[in-house]
Amino acid sequence: MSEPAPRLLTLLAAVDGFAAVAGGAFGAHGVKDEAARALLRTAAEYQLAAAAVGLAILALSGLRSGRTAALLVLTGGLVFGVSLDGIVVTGIRALGAITPIGGLLMLAGFAWLGIAVLRGSGGDAS
Repeated sequence: MSEPAPRLLTLLAAVDGFAAVAGGAFGAHGVKDEAARALLRTAAEYQLAAAAVGLAILALSGLRSGRTAALLVLTGGLVFGVSLDGIVVTGIRALGAITPIGGLLMLAGFAWLGIAVLRGSGGDAS
């Protein structure tokens, strides 16, 4: 897998962060149904965490594999959060079938980074 450019990863982090704040605000102020609010809150938490972790990996990793790990975490956060947001906005509960894909992508990103560190591929993570 070729490594994505830092500009793309930064854009994904911005989209994750924007969606987290917008979805969280919508849940806090625009939704009365408590179950929907809980979904929006969960989506916002995961997306905001993914944005922060993705940027941290990108900024701090001296590993060649760091960009791939960041891409997986950022994309996973986006898929996870947007699928939950989509359930609330559209009422289509079947979108919940997409949510675990986002979780798996985030897990893959963390695993990718951990394996890269253990292998020492591309340099020191410090």
